[in-house]
Amino acid sequence: MSEGETADSRIPGAETRVIPFPRSATPPPVSFHRTELREILNLYGRMVAAGEWRDYTMDFTREKAVFSIHRRTSERPLYRIEKDPRLARRQGAYAVVAETGRILKRGHDLAQVLRVLEKPLRVVS
Repeated sequence: MSEGETADSRIPGAETRVIPFPRSATPPPVSFHRTELREILNLYGRMVAAGEWRDYTMDFTREKAVFSIHRRTSERPLYRIEKDPRLARRQGAYAVVAETGRILKRGHDLAQVLRVLEKPLRVVS
């Protein structure tokens, strides 16, 4: 083979083609953005310091992202904070769901939705 010749140029009818890599038909999983996660973890840290919560889990699927809050590791979650982008234009992408499955609050603003989990202030005398 000479210097200017490539392997493809020696084969008659062979031409160099770029074949694009096939894209995945499945969308990436839904996840929490850094600012959303900061709001959730700030609330979680306050409640851990108060002794209310002890553990959490996160689950990211194609449909929604879920942050589950547990009183103990072996128990079912007390609350689930869900982000479902499909509901963003209707009822709001964020929801707080109780252990029983009841939706406590739903909305477009995560900070507003998380207020349902805040402990009410008490007067200390």
